[in-house]
Amino acid sequence: MDWVTALPPSGDRSYNACLVIVDRYRKTPIFLPCHKDDTAMDTALLLWSRVLSHTGLFKNIISERDPNISPSNRWASRKNDSTLEDMIRRFCAYGLEFKDSDGFIHDWCTLIPALELAYKKSVHSSTGQTPAIFKVMLDKGKHHAKQSMNGAFEYAKQKWDKSHKVLEFKVGDLAQVSPFNFNNIKGPKKLKYSHVGPFVIAALH
Repeated sequence: MDWVTALPPSGDRSYNACLVIVDRYRKTPIFLPCHKDDTAMDTALLLWSRVLSHTGLFKNIISERDPNISPSNRWASRKNDSTLEDMIRRFCAYGLEFKDSDGFIHDWCTLIPALELAYKKSVHSSTGQTPAIFKVMLDKGKHHAKQSMNGAFEYAKQKWDKSHKVLEFKVGDLAQVSPFNFNNIKGPKKLKYSHVGPFVIAALH
């Protein structure tokens, strides 16, 4: 996690920095416009409102600003920053704001989702895969879990069917009856017996 600062003011809130968050293993990026003078509380609220609902709680956070960060992690962080800065510079090459073919005005803040998507679709050197491919793997895992759950449900159904066969009655058998549809039994419905009887079956219809 690191901040790219000294960016031109952008958006309704004049964002001048971008918080860069990259998953350590999947290399999935999250780019969040912010301000270079944001406090720790501002950053925590940004993570809470924009990140944690999608990713869950972090086990740990490696920041490029941490004096204890390893050289390899520092290099990776700076590489991500330089990649983002280069992408933003190319979008800003024709001015801080520009109109697209439909007449809409854009600046770097509104283009961050497109930058994030482009990054996710690019092959990362350390994994040899695009960050997006791991989402596909996760979907396959969900599909496998769904198949397993369906198999467990079918097993439970078969087990239930074997031990709960449809009963066939004949005249003269004894049977208990549910009284919940009887109107002549006084008292609260919830306090009624679940079954009453047994009664002799006099006839079958």
